[in-house]
Amino acid sequence: MNMIDILKEVGRGKRGARDLTYEEACYAAEQILTQKASPAQIGAFFLAERIKMENVDELYAFIMICRKYAQRSQVQAGIDCAGPYDGRATSFMATFATSFVLASAGLPVTLHGTASLPPKWGVTVYDLLSERSKIPPTRSLSLHAAELTNVLFVSAEEWCPPLKELRPIREELGLRTTLNTIEKLIDYSYSPYLVYGVYHNTVFDRMSQLIMQLGYRKALIVQGPEGSEDVYINRPTRTYVVEGDKAELQIIDPELYGLDATPPEVHWTAAEQLRTAEQVLTGEAHIAFIHQVILNGAVRLHIAEKVDSIEEGIYTCKALLEEGAPYAIYQKWLSAMTHHSPEQTVANGSSYSG
Repeated sequence: MNMIDILKEVGRGKRGARDLTYEEACYAAEQILTQKASPAQIGAFFLAERIKMENVDELYAFIMICRKYAQRSQVQAGIDCAGPYDGRATSFMATFATSFVLASAGLPVTLHGTASLPPKWGVTVYDLLSERSKIPPTRSLSLHAAELTNVLFVSAEEWCPPLKELRPIREELGLRTTLNTIEKLIDYSYSPYLVYGVYHNTVFDRMSQLIMQLGYRKALIVQGPEGSEDVYINRPTRTYVVEGDKAELQIIDPELYGLDATPPEVHWTAAEQLRTAEQVLTGEAHIAFIHQVILNGAVRLHIAEKVDSIEEGIYTCKALLEEGAPYAIYQKWLSAMTHHSPEQTVANGSSYSG
């Protein structure tokens, strides 16, 4: 088997191409992630898969090989918020502020991402951190901050080096590739719970099957703004709840909970995303953004089995925001992420390892 053989199978066009077996896909993933395949072969594979569309075995194989080359840490059992690595261009990134609400409710959170990627080239969590510190967060800083606050941010290109090595090819292609799907499922902290964003409802069944294979205790697939893991606040959101070998459609309608609101139009930059998130945590943001964080927090607390219902989650999140606990955790996290040295982290004997 070689990459030319692989390309012959996946590159025959929409009708002639066939799906790879799990073993063939593992071979292709290994060749691509180690760059034993040439740049031309890697680009051709990504384009062929985009035309053919990946099947579950192919995606599963790529995730397994990505995990093999990633640094993963066994941290406290929590929820992985798997948002788009190409960021947000036209909508509020509610998941960032929501993370500190969840942490204040006792639910550890993992966020992950990189500097923006194609096709959207939007604002990412990594970009928000860059607004506060021009030095990218190291793995030691991230683990130390997580130990203090229960919020872990993973700089994916540091924790999974093949993603960094493949960035130039992805930027040259400028298109969505297989990596846009699988990079969100590397599961850096072995989280039992997952909230995962998708763009099209046509992939719900396929992603449900994939997540079942990955063995999460419970997951929520969300067709959120710009393919994100956030539920809307101005209209119902289609989601799938995945538990064991079952997947069930669930429509989350903010109107049912008295939270529906129309967000104002905003020109979203990294600075504006960060400013709005901080205003949510201090209670000074537009009510639509506050309600969106409350609803997303409630939904995630329910998925992670911290509350018995979304209604209970809403009550919990409202109370925490009113008390100021999420903002206090955010300030502690931000200080640890931007000021604490890796040497101090080692000296303090972090309990995280990877």
